[in-house]
Amino acid sequence: MPAKYHIHVHQVPPRFAPLGKSTVMDWNEGCLRCARCVKEVCPVDAYRKRGFDRKDFVDTIDEFCRDCYRCVQGCPRELIFKAMNPQYRQLGDDYWTPEIITVTWEQATTGKIPVSGAGYGGPFAGEGFDSCWTDMSEIVRPTRDGIHGREYISTTVDLGRKPMFLACDEQGEMQVPPSLLVEIPLPMVLGEPPVTADPHRFRQIMVAAAQKLGTLAVLTREDIGEELRPAASRLVPILPADFKDFDDPLLALVPAVEIPDHPNVVAKMEAIKKRHPHLIVWIKVPADGKAPKRVSALAAAGAEVFHLAGSDHARGLGDAGEMHLKDMVRRCHLKLVEDRLRDAVTLLAGGGIALAEHVAKAIICGADAVLADTALLLSLECRLCRECQNNNPCPIDLPSLNVERGAQRMLNLMGTWNNQLLEVLGAMGMREVRRLRGEVGRVMFKEDLDREIFAPLFSRPEGESRRVGE
Repeated sequence: MPAKYHIHVHQVPPRFAPLGKSTVMDWNEGCLRCARCVKEVCPVDAYRKRGFDRKDFVDTIDEFCRDCYRCVQGCPRELIFKAMNPQYRQLGDDYWTPEIITVTWEQATTGKIPVSGAGYGGPFAGEGFDSCWTDMSEIVRPTRDGIHGREYISTTVDLGRKPMFLACDEQGEMQVPPSLLVEIPLPMVLGEPPVTADPHRFRQIMVAAAQKLGTLAVLTREDIGEELRPAASRLVPILPADFKDFDDPLLALVPAVEIPDHPNVVAKMEAIKKRHPHLIVWIKVPADGKAPKRVSALAAAGAEVFHLAGSDHARGLGDAGEMHLKDMVRRCHLKLVEDRLRDAVTLLAGGGIALAEHVAKAIICGADAVLADTALLLSLECRLCRECQNNNPCPIDLPSLNVERGAQRMLNLMGTWNNQLLEVLGAMGMREVRRLRGEVGRVMFKEDLDREIFAPLFSRPEGESRRVGE
């Protein structure tokens, strides 16, 4: 059995004070000078640890407060209360919500799975990934020492094309050429977000994190300079559709390349592989209404890996703009299954993968792995203020961030995501993530339940009136 894959996380304190959902307001006027002030019995010593951030001119108590409200409820004169932090409400947007941003900061800082202790307080079901309910039935009989003990759960995935059958000659020799695969130890590859204040520094950090994680980093060929060349074994250059420099020395060093889908993409793929047989060619397919048929047609033509690219808000593109990424993944997966090509190719899902649960649910919907991008930027303390789009200074001063420090924060985030994936696999009784792909029998989709169960249950024949008393 191979050595167990482990991501070495350790705490990396933030450079800037994290924004809390609420802030503590405490007044001294009217204080009774109790023998034992409620501030002295704070469970997390927030009042003792508090200070004043001279850079941002803010009280730092919100960094330590965990919203237990013990001080609010215990003060006899009601001189302490919690108020909503207006800066918190301004974080992100309707998809990259303040809750997602702050929980990402916490995971990147601590490398630990966030536990509130108060349970889930959100709606029973939402849209997109929140409409998926996974089956955790095996959690009622956990193993003796858990997922981090002697039990082995593999998160390794293979990227590339696999043969549909094996054939041997009379001497028992293989007649089917061996598969050209790239193995990564976790089902996550790293990519660039749509916008960042300092793309150059972000790429340096991302590539350093990919090396430590043992996964791959996807970035455009023109952005790979000499300083990144030593990490070539972990790079996937994105080549333009009109790429012609097949003698590019970098292509001899990298394991794969990505090209955008276009009418002559198959010819381009064959030309690249003819010149560099060791390369695995990824095809980036936009997640529009034609994606399922397009993916199947390209798979039949010999394509190896598909990067199904949605929007940064986990939506489809073009005529599928109202469709969620999970539904696009399901459609592509089922089309490949229908055409008996699913086991031959690799499907990556990218765009709006914001939380650890999105990784597991995207794989259940049919992806082999996912591409993380904006979440990586959040791990570097980004506020998603988008000031950089207006050529304004970055509030977190990304250019000054040390590469090693930033890479460790990315590694911490991926470590927490991977541990949460292990928890899901363990709770489902699975021992490898490959088995999770397309396992829709272990999940319920709200829209399917509404259509197949609740709609017929509550429907009435046309013209039938309600009975008295109903």
